[in-house]
Amino acid sequence: MRILCAIDGSEYSQWGIQALEAFASREPEHVTLLHVVDKPALQALTGKNALGERRALAALEKAGGILLRDASRSARVALGQATTAPRTKFQTILAHGPLASTIVKHARRLKASLIVMGSRGLSDIQGFLLGSVSRQVASTAACSVLVVKQPMPHLLHVALAVDDSKPSRAAAKFLRSRILPESATVTILTSVESPVTDFAARYLSESQLAELKRPVMERATALVNGLRDDFIKEGYPVVTQIQMNHVIDTIVKYIEANHDQLLVIGARDLTKTERLHLGSVSESLLRHAPCSVLIVRGARA
Repeated sequence: MRILCAIDGSEYSQWGIQALEAFASREPEHVTLLHVVDKPALQALTGKNALGERRALAALEKAGGILLRDASRSARVALGQATTAPRTKFQTILAHGPLASTIVKHARRLKASLIVMGSRGLSDIQGFLLGSVSRQVASTAACSVLVVKQPMPHLLHVALAVDDSKPSRAAAKFLRSRILPESATVTILTSVESPVTDFAARYLSESQLAELKRPVMERATALVNGLRDDFIKEGYPVVTQIQMNHVIDTIVKYIEANHDQLLVIGARDLTKTERLHLGSVSESLLRHAPCSVLIVRGARA
């Protein structure tokens, strides 16, 4: 696996570097550490003061170089390769440009299969108005994106939220084959919306409601059981959870109660027009989930 880890010197990006430890058993073939100097933002701050801009840019580039050097050491420690012959190839890049688009551009150029980055967890209002870098990257990157919200050096409890779609099956396969350690317990979770509106439910009998809901629950059960069998075949302990309720609320509440460290979800590739609009399930879960979130995209089931 080829990983691009975006760093900015914050505690949150340090958690992203530490998260590489969760992949140590899989030994990624290539890890690139990327630091972006936001030159457009710097130019806006310095205005027409060319000399001030050059001095500020030089200072930021020097600081970025030191940051990358330290991050490289931390990454080797996280992967357990600080005192052994490196099995993973490391690379550092100091880039210039708008943060989110520059990260996505380099991930594409490097053919990364996963972007790892920290998130400082903007509030709903602030996140909606400004848009965090992590959310912008998650919505525009062609590859999978891991947004680290808290320290997660070891993966012990992982929630896989699924629906009956190819992206969900691809997410399950990505989790099993690319990052999941043998010690982790996986909860395969699905929440389906009721086929009956609240208005209609007032006028239908219990037996009529049950008859309408039964096919939906049967399909959800078959989906979860099939994915459960795939994990069991590879020796992973699995728990299943099937509910009929509001999708986002159900998943978030379950993760809070179960103290999962990572939520894994599949997301389909978006068109340019779709990327301009918020509100997808993956984007909502990225915003509201209390744990780190892995959005799997660009992987085949």
